[in-house]
Amino acid sequence: MANVDKAYGLRPLGNLSATGGQKQYGYVIQDNQAGAIFQGDLVTLVAGFLVKYVSGTHATAVGVFNGVNYTDPTTGKPTWKNYYPGSVNITSGQIMAEVLDDPSQLYVVQADEDIVQADIGQNAAVTATAGSTVNGLSAMELDSSTITTTNTLVLKIVGLYNAPNNALGENFTQVVVKINAHQYSSIGVAGLT
Repeated sequence: MANVDKAYGLRPLGNLSATGGQKQYGYVIQDNQAGAIFQGDLVTLVAGFLVKYVSGTHATAVGVFNGVNYTDPTTGKPTWKNYYPGSVNITSGQIMAEVLDDPSQLYVVQADEDIVQADIGQNAAVTATAGSTVNGLSAMELDSSTITTTNTLVLKIVGLYNAPNNALGENFTQVVVKINAHQYSSIGVAGLT
């Protein structure tokens, strides 16, 4: 049976340090920042503020976006969402994003094309279309056309995700990955600018 095409961004799976649960930390999104960020999107820091990671623009990622909270500027009520809708002009407090930022964290992600056995252990970039404003989930996928040994690519393919109707050699393969170009890794990653 063919793999199902249903992108969902990066979902936490576990981590290489075997400590169990996922770790997340709060990061500030700049007031009135344009552009949506969806649950499962890779994110990075620019000038101390969290932004959505874009392949070819950003060199490293700090983690995966897992939701946001802020005081709604219209109602004055605390608001928690799976996604940051963009251009929120708060009147009090900060826009706080929750980010899975452990460099050892593993994720499951769908590839946009096929993955073969020889791709395991290789690196890749991501590709993204707009996520869902209904459920707040990302549409980010592993970009299969970028798979190579290049150490600056953001994701490292760890293995095939063991799930029904998921197979190597077919489009939309779900794979286990870790962030290869992580802002908190000390080996081979340039410092923040």
